[in-house]
Amino acid sequence: MNLARHSISSTAPVLIFDARFDSDCHIFTAATPAGFAVYRTRPLQLLRKREITGGTLAAVVPLHTSSLLFLIGGGRSPRYPPNKVILWDDALGQEVAELEFRERVRGLACRKGWLAVALRRRVVVFELGKGVSRYGEWDTCDNPRGLLAMATAAYSTLLAIPGRQMGHVHLVHLPPCPPPEPLGPPMSAPPRPPARPTKHPVSMFIAHESALTTLSVPSSGNLVATTSSRGTLIRIWDSNTGKRVREFRRGTDKAEIYGVAFRPDEREVCVWSDKGTIHVFALADDSGSSNRQSTFSPLKPFVPLPKYFKSEWSYAQYRIPSQSAHISMSAGPSKSPTADVIDEEKCVVGWIQAPSDDTLEGEPPVEHQLVALTYTGGWYRLSLPKTSAPSAIPPRTSASGAGTVISGSPPRPVPMSRPRSSSGSSFAGRLDKGKDVDREKEGGPSHECILREFRRFGRWDGWG
Repeated sequence: MNLARHSISSTAPVLIFDARFDSDCHIFTAATPAGFAVYRTRPLQLLRKREITGGTLAAVVPLHTSSLLFLIGGGRSPRYPPNKVILWDDALGQEVAELEFRERVRGLACRKGWLAVALRRRVVVFELGKGVSRYGEWDTCDNPRGLLAMATAAYSTLLAIPGRQMGHVHLVHLPPCPPPEPLGPPMSAPPRPPARPTKHPVSMFIAHESALTTLSVPSSGNLVATTSSRGTLIRIWDSNTGKRVREFRRGTDKAEIYGVAFRPDEREVCVWSDKGTIHVFALADDSGSSNRQSTFSPLKPFVPLPKYFKSEWSYAQYRIPSQSAHISMSAGPSKSPTADVIDEEKCVVGWIQAPSDDTLEGEPPVEHQLVALTYTGGWYRLSLPKTSAPSAIPPRTSASGAGTVISGSPPRPVPMSRPRSSSGSSFAGRLDKGKDVDREKEGGPSHECILREFRRFGRWDGWG
């Protein structure tokens, strides 16, 4: 009798090697074993696709919404050597240039007319014009993740990279980003660019004691968000002064934070990690939402409390559902170490503006929402809980109660759980008993993001 358990999932998930938004989250790219595709973020629509033979890609980086893409080879059979960056013009359907280095390319960041390439211990910047010219090079500490972030708004200058020492951030200022070309007849008096300091006072600051895991900036470049290998804290810094503006706590147990994204107006920030959860924090005091705090936080002016009790916790969360609702084990020998493994928890999140699904009186008809892309081909559109209402409006559910059904049906969401120690007891429960239970008893607002729409990309649109 064969007692091995087999996978019973109805549809084999798509393997996404890389998914990333452009700087404004208008489009996103996806690299799969078949090639790459460009999608409109909302409404989800396949704009164009390229089937690539002879190998796979590790990353496809869009340059805003233009036809220019930056390709990096990777996987078990790379289409291009991993030490090259290929400049691909999708309007022509061909390579237009390539950059070759002596080592593997770790990361890319781009804006109009500029490209920054992260290597293991240095970052190289190129100017893109009629040709590709080398602008400058900066040394960093060991940077295996290829961390770097570039401001993309008009007249912005910031490029944030790791410093020469672990946990440090180096701020590089490039020439100002040119404004977009105006539509229609030219204005008689073009707007003047904002005044920029000739010499920036801060070029480096110490962000963490341990190694950095993410480095993010908003399009303006006024702020910098950092996380470390501990994965518990998110710190927000003023790029002009180098001073810490806010500090948020994701949780108490260690996690790998995948990314941080600023809302376009810089009033909120979202964070996602290998726990499969998305956390949303209020960054501005007048944003209309307030982060959760310990029940002991009112005692801060009177009693010296440990740092934990002073922490700000996310006011909204969402857990990405698992593709397989049951434990599945492959019959026979274990998979080869070189086999493509799908990480169900890995995702990338971006901010969009969309018509409000439940507009309350006095609220604008358009609101900021989140779009999450999983590396198994899931597209989730999430709205934030309404803080003015006693509870968030629940989404429409199917007969099975699997969540909002707009196009397709997502897996059943998994309830948020508290971090636990190795002994099985809850850290949060021991340190701050009843922090959330008291709120629920008082009838406080829901802290769960609302799933408004779920669709699939990468295979269900007919490609693959």
